[in-house]
Amino acid sequence: MNQIIDNNQAHRAGEARKWAMIVYALQAAGFVIGISYVAALILAYIKQPEAKGTWVESHYAWQIRTFWFSVLWGVLGAASMMWMVGWVILMADLLWMVYRIVVGWVRLSDNKPAYTDQQRGDFF
Repeated sequence: MNQIIDNNQAHRAGEARKWAMIVYALQAAGFVIGISYVAALILAYIKQPEAKGTWVESHYAWQIRTFWFSVLWGVLGAASMMWMVGWVILMADLLWMVYRIVVGWVRLSDNKPAYTDQQRGDFF
């Protein structure tokens, strides 16, 4: 009976991993095709419940947080452009987005969660 549960969990994790990989690809494509960044968010929200209870679950939270924090910093950067500090905020936002996408994608490729419970608050 436990093996059936383990096989089901492994299958769910495999499917969730595949979709999380697609979300990271869409996020990366967002630098060239902006709308794919929004598509990545929608897909992450749709697929997140299917990853519940698997090691992949953290990747969906990571991806969703990446989107919303990047939007927040993007809006703040754009709003502060008149004081020239906006350029610094926007560049920091861009670098942070690249960091989040690359680190998340690498951890997913290594079959590791995006973060552990101890790291949950690290770098948003």
